[in-house]
This record gives sequence, structure tokens and C-alpha cells, in this order.
Amino acid sequence: MNSPATSAPERVSRATLAGCGALALWAFLALLARMAAGVPPLQLTALAFAAGGVLALAVVAARGGLALLRQGPLAWAHGVGGLFGYHALYFAALALAPAVEANLLNYLWPLLIVLLSAPILGLRLGARRLAGVALGFAGCVLLVGAGASFPPGAALGFLAAAGCALVWSVYSVTSKRMQAVPTEAVAGFCLATALLAGVTHLLFETTVVPDARQWVAVLLLGAGPLGAAFFLWDAGMKRGDPRLLGTLAYAVPVASTLLLVVAGEGVLTWRAGVAAVLVAGGGLLAATARG
Repeated sequence: MNSPATSAPERVSRATLAGCGALALWAFLALLARMAAGVPPLQLTALAFAAGGVLALAVVAARGGLALLRQGPLAWAHGVGGLFGYHALYFAALALAPAVEANLLNYLWPLLIVLLSAPILGLRLGARRLAGVALGFAGCVLLVGAGASFPPGAALGFLAAAGCALVWSVYSVTSKRMQAVPTEAVAGFCLATALLAGVTHLLFETTVVPDARQWVAVLLLGAGPLGAAFFLWDAGMKRGDPRLLGTLAYAVPVASTLLLVVAGEGVLTWRAGVAAVLVAGGGLLAATARG
């Protein structure tokens, strides 16, 4: 039997590994979004979150945990605000600003997770961790931000992009303060997000009836990047190391690019190679940091 002193670090490691599982699933987001091309973004979000929420609800029900969805207003505001708030701001950013620049600002969220871990959670950062996240951010800038120009006419879109990065980082870091809320409750948050995305879609988009390929993409998105990933991320943020996960999150755009190349949807460039080295180096630095 493990003593409490040894079991606590093991629990943190397992939870951090769960968070890494979320990052791995998010790497497939761009590829699956390509499969669903033609479905309006808010409609796609509503359908994918609905698929993920229904699937999760079935699992929770099979385990007899439906009562765990009964949470207070603060838990619902935190969960739905994080999931829907991030995606609403992200799509607004893509609509109001050039995609390259908006996506680059969006990828401030891993950096913010690391930086906010100190004032919000009281976790130590240290030079090695800061160097690691700096390398990861440099790799992201090289890969995602090539040719970024930030025209002044897109200021509102840039503000939305920065806002979505802030929303997701605050949601992620403060999840550790919400440990009393069981991960099973994420099923309810996903369904509520699907409802809000559906209403927003009806207000601002024209509905498209998905074809067979698009339905497959919707179901895969709901099962993975917009479904199981949020449960894994919840576990990782609540019981794992947010500093390490924030640094490792910069592997997502690199892995996403490589997956697109493997699927024949992109071309491997020197930028992707150098970005991969920078992100891997940053992750190694953060992983070997003490405390």
C-alpha cells in the first residue's frame, strides 16, 4: 500500500496524463473541422457538443451518476461560461479578424495558464518553467503567426481573440478551485453549451443539412475534441499540474499541422520542423522543473 506522501504525486501524475490526453484529442480538431467543411461554425459547435454531451450523459447514467449533474449556479456559470464563452469569442475573432492573426492571439491561452498558476493557485513558476513556456510560445509564433500583420481595422476581432485566450486560461486555472464539482458534471455543461451555440447559430447563421461525411465528422468531434477532451482536461486541471499542461499545450498546433500533412491536407515546411523542436524543448524543460 502506498503512503499518502507517495500516492499524492502519483495522483497528480495520472491527472496530468489525463490532461495530455485532452491535448492529443485537440490535435485532431483541425483535421475533423476540414471533414465538416461547409457546416457553419456555430452549427458545427452545437451539433458536436450535443453529440459529446449525449454520449457523456449516457455514460454517466450507466454509472448511476445523474445526480452529480445537480450543481450550484457558480459551477454552471464556470463550466458553461468556459466552454461556450471560449468558442463564441473564438468564432467571433475569426469572423472579425484575419484567421492567422486571430489564431495566434488565441494561442496565448497556454502561456496565460502557466502565468496565472502563480497568482491564482500560488504555484511556483521558476526560471526553467518560464523558459519552457517561452520556447513553446516561440514555436507557436513561428508556426501559427507566419506573416501576421495585425491591420488596425480588425481591432474588435483581435480583442475577441485575446478575450477567448483569457476566458479559457481563467476557466482552466480556476478549475482547480472547483474540485468539489465532479468531472461528470461536464456532461451537463456540454449540453448547455450545445443549446447556447444552437440558439446563436439560428440568430446569425443559415442552417445547412450535413451530408454523410459531415455527420461522421460531427460525431467524431463530439466523441473526441469537443467531447471526451473536456472531461480529460477537467481532470487534468483539477488534480494535475497546470503549469506543465500549459507548456505542453503548445504541442497542439504542431501536432495538428503534422496530422493535416499526413492526411494530405497540408505540406510539411521547415517552420513546422523548427516549431516542433522548440515545443519539444520547452516541454522537456517544464517537465524537468522541480516544485
